Amino acid sequence: MIDSPELLKIVTNNQTKIIMVVIDGLGGLRDPKTGKSELEAAYLPNLDLLAQDSACGLSIPVSVGVTPGSGPGHLALFGYDPLKYLIGRGALEALGVDGVDFIDGDIVARGNFCTVDKSGILIDRRAKRISSDFASALCERLNTVKIDSVDIAVYPVKEHRFVLRIRGQNLSAELSESDPQKIDVCINEVKPLAANSENTAVIVNEFVRKAHELLAEEETANMILLRGFSGMPSLPSMGEAYKLKPVAIAGYPMYRGLASIMGMQVINTGSTFDNQLDSLKANYNTNDFFFLHYKAADTAGEDGNFLEKIQALEYLDTYISKLRSLEPDVLMIVGDHSTPAIMAGHSWHPVPFALESKWTQSNGVKAFDEYHCSRGTVGTFFAKNIMALALAHAGRLVKFGA
Repeated sequence: MIDSPELLKIVTNNQTKIIMVVIDGLGGLRDPKTGKSELEAAYLPNLDLLAQDSACGLSIPVSVGVTPGSGPGHLALFGYDPLKYLIGRGALEALGVDGVDFIDGDIVARGNFCTVDKSGILIDRRAKRISSDFASALCERLNTVKIDSVDIAVYPVKEHRFVLRIRGQNLSAELSESDPQKIDVCINEVKPLAANSENTAVIVNEFVRKAHELLAEEETANMILLRGFSGMPSLPSMGEAYKLKPVAIAGYPMYRGLASIMGMQVINTGSTFDNQLDSLKANYNTNDFFFLHYKAADTAGEDGNFLEKIQALEYLDTYISKLRSLEPDVLMIVGDHSTPAIMAGHSWHPVPFALESKWTQSNGVKAFDEYHCSRGTVGTFFAKNIMALALAHAGRLVKFGA
């Protein structure tokens, strides 16, 4: 919607409140042993009650059959066409981490500490999700790497993740990724994707080689993966376009970074959903759009842990009644993509969606899961239209045309 000037003309300002809860990796698939997806197997009394009073459906993050990364998946939720606004994961991480020195002209990348065997075969993309303290110590080691003509800095993010920042002249982010995004294969060499990125590819590959030398004796985190090369991005302001005062309440750096690029106010909050709920209440009177992010379901799905994903969903369910008690004009439960535990990764499958407002009534949906949401009144639709639905239900869109 943010790319539709004529539709933006019908956006109007009022005092209504909109809450969007993004359950990262929300959707799943049925376990062949039980015949139930994670949502179907979980005990979700509060989400089920919400669905019964909501307009429900399934959202397609990017396009039919396309498996999205977290960046494109989230951009769509806020009305940005993910096929137009391409932002590297590195920039999202860098802008979400306090203290990262990132300016125009720099190149940044999302990094993972990983594990390779003696033959260089990748056996664990996340190095057993090492602790943040251990990763910070490894980042200090990597910060000793020196390469002529550029300034390199490595910043810890969380657990196995880090940000690589390269500063120099005539750098280009048009690079392939070293992360093959699967195990039992060799790590990719970074290749230039444009004529002006050949020198940058040489620099990155030299950094990877030196990093491996420094990490070789580690038992788990003995190598690195790089993806999402990016320069400084720019997006239209969400607040200006929709006449909102949006606030992001997220613990993970990448989602904080994305929110800042969209022009949201980013709130410093703790890592638990209790912390996020406290932050929501503290800022409820001074803002009118609230983005809350919940990561645990995606983490469990990527780890292939079906039971853990069920537990993550059940944990979030306990907060739904507290969110409803705030009586927002619009409450949405959405997902940026599906992460089925049986696939141990993101997938292209449509994502359950529920929107409650005073204009939604019982639509025959009995539970919040893939099967029941597919029979909701909203149907199957593109996620980039979610904001239009939210604004309409909040009374923030006037009639279009005569």
